[in-house]
Amino acid sequence: MNRTQLKLFFATAITTLFLFVTVGSQATSLHPVRGNNGIVASSSRIASEVGIDILRQGGNAVDAAIATAFAMAVTWPTAGNIGGGGFLVYHGADGEATTFDFREKAPLASTKTMYLDDEGNVRNNSNHDGILAVGVPGTVAGMALAHQRLGSMAWADLLQPAIELARDGIPISWHLHDAFKRLTSHWDLYPSSAKVFRKADGSFYQPGDTWQQPDLARTLERIQADGKDGFYQGETARLIADFMAANEGIITLEDLDRYEAREREPIRGTYRGYDIVSMPPPSSGGVVLVQMLNILEGFDLGEIGHNSALYLHLLTESMRRAYADRANYLGDPDFNEDMPLDKLTSKDHAARQRESIVFHSASESDPARFAQIYESEETTHFSVVDKDGNMVSLTYTLENGYGSKIVVEGAGFLLNNEMGDFNARPGVTNERGAIGTEPNQIRPEQRMLSSMTPTIVAKDGVPVFATGTPGGKTIINTTMQTILNVIDHDMNIARAISAPRIHHQWLPDSTRMEAARISADTIRLYEQRGHTVRPSGQIGAAMGVYRDLETGILSGAADPRAEDGGAVAY
Repeated sequence: MNRTQLKLFFATAITTLFLFVTVGSQATSLHPVRGNNGIVASSSRIASEVGIDILRQGGNAVDAAIATAFAMAVTWPTAGNIGGGGFLVYHGADGEATTFDFREKAPLASTKTMYLDDEGNVRNNSNHDGILAVGVPGTVAGMALAHQRLGSMAWADLLQPAIELARDGIPISWHLHDAFKRLTSHWDLYPSSAKVFRKADGSFYQPGDTWQQPDLARTLERIQADGKDGFYQGETARLIADFMAANEGIITLEDLDRYEAREREPIRGTYRGYDIVSMPPPSSGGVVLVQMLNILEGFDLGEIGHNSALYLHLLTESMRRAYADRANYLGDPDFNEDMPLDKLTSKDHAARQRESIVFHSASESDPARFAQIYESEETTHFSVVDKDGNMVSLTYTLENGYGSKIVVEGAGFLLNNEMGDFNARPGVTNERGAIGTEPNQIRPEQRMLSSMTPTIVAKDGVPVFATGTPGGKTIINTTMQTILNVIDHDMNIARAISAPRIHHQWLPDSTRMEAARISADTIRLYEQRGHTVRPSGQIGAAMGVYRDLETGILSGAADPRAEDGGAVAY
């Protein structure tokens, strides 16, 4: 029995207990897992085990991240992927920091008005639903570029665990069972999707069943053998292009062949003596995160008190201002060279915005300004630290849960529906959530704006902790609150991640709040300042790792909001 099969055996054995007990090195909501040699925290415990096994073999944090990402394409199909895209932030113990952008692109045949009818309205939600919503995938190119730059193990060895999981099968969890059944109407639209997510006789997989994905295994084998070319050229590319042509899609062999991931300079900021290293555009996350932290740095948040009414008010007002700037300025840097990033992340800009905050009264979100386009919350994030203290923070997605719900015939993987993150109605912005500002309109080969915010916090050039989360527009605010919890409130990484959260995004002018975990008196005092509360059961599912700079001891946690998640250490 190989290592991957052995881990699968144990994963199967604990499937029925997973929601009820703490096993092995799994963190609880209050106490992190600890180790000396490495930690991987992800939404899939099986994938976290794969990453840890790579670290045990001598791989570094980037090696473990690549193996985890490919494993999640097998174990976490709601967002783990090879048919989507995302971002990776790296910070080495030696001080080197960089980012990798593998966000999806608009196909060459795209146009600014491709989803609109004769009256200028979006046809049948076509920018989110159906084959035209698919952007050119970037994940495989991103993993290949990160490996080329920073990997230490053989590429083939990093793919092997995912191949074995796809070929031999994984146990169906309750989460997978419920999702597969809930989405049955989508599987009905494409025989290629039904083939993957239902049994051969058409029945549903049950918890504890073994789920095998042979077509995906063969696709992963081609990537294993040929690297990036095993996806963007050859058999897999032909399968994608033929499937597109047969179903009135517009992604071609040329689109695939032209795709390139980008290494980009991080967005950098400081907060109370710590360095913030995050993702630059086309992610909006780093810019908005640094902007909000700059605003909040002028308040004594520790003295004000965690999640007090005033504290929540100040967080909301910083969110309101930064998200308005997000809509106005940010997009793909390859198409928007004049974005004022230095201004938006400057302490001076934050000081001016801070001065406009009134302690006891909410500001007004003017609907005549900039609303926020819809962005799905079904993303996933994982964080990695190795024995040397190198860290990776990686967020990637298919957009909606299970993306487009469309599986490529013969290739076994889901396609994204990321085209919905573009501004589909140029020039149309209103209080109902439409946004038509120029930077994020559709152009061939443009990358759509994102809120994904993989982030690493460092001290004197040495990485201290890495965090990130799924959650659409809520991602940036969840990441910020995790950082505040660690720095301002001295929480360990598990407490920082599990603490209740809020979210405001300029428009609509209301605050999502995990209200069941915040006192009624606090909510009442918050509302008296003029805020509108919209109760939410859950905001985000953060994953984090932490390194104590004095002792070298590592700790990590998977958000208890992530049903199948796990932080694993050794």
